Amino acid sequence: MAQFINGVQVPFVPIVQKEAPAQKAKEGGGTQFDNVFRKELDKLKFSNHASRRLESRNIELSEKELLKLNNAIGKAEAKGAKDSLVMMNDTAFIVNVPNRTVVTAMPVGGGEENVFTNIDSVIFAQ
Repeated sequence: MAQFINGVQVPFVPIVQKEAPAQKAKEGGGTQFDNVFRKELDKLKFSNHASRRLESRNIELSEKELLKLNNAIGKAEAKGAKDSLVMMNDTAFIVNVPNRTVVTAMPVGGGEENVFTNIDSVIFAQ
């Protein structure tokens, strides 16, 4: 029995999935790999540049501050932000929101020029 797809005869019967795997993963029924992969994507990351800036500027982050920063990025993501300035305590973080990556960090008012360009949002982490 010949099958036709978009007017073209095919020599096999295509397998049709009733539910896309991506949809299944969104509903929490994903594979273990999907779950691990999603957790890794959701982690806050620091670029090499940001890591060097944190070290050279003696900026240390506690677990509580990392959680605040992560929550602020989640809020920015929910609003559709791409590149955000996150203000926390006396420190400014430039974050690429889709990649959940801190690009750079600097203390505010430390005598440096405090001009921020190419951002589309500002979040005050609390």
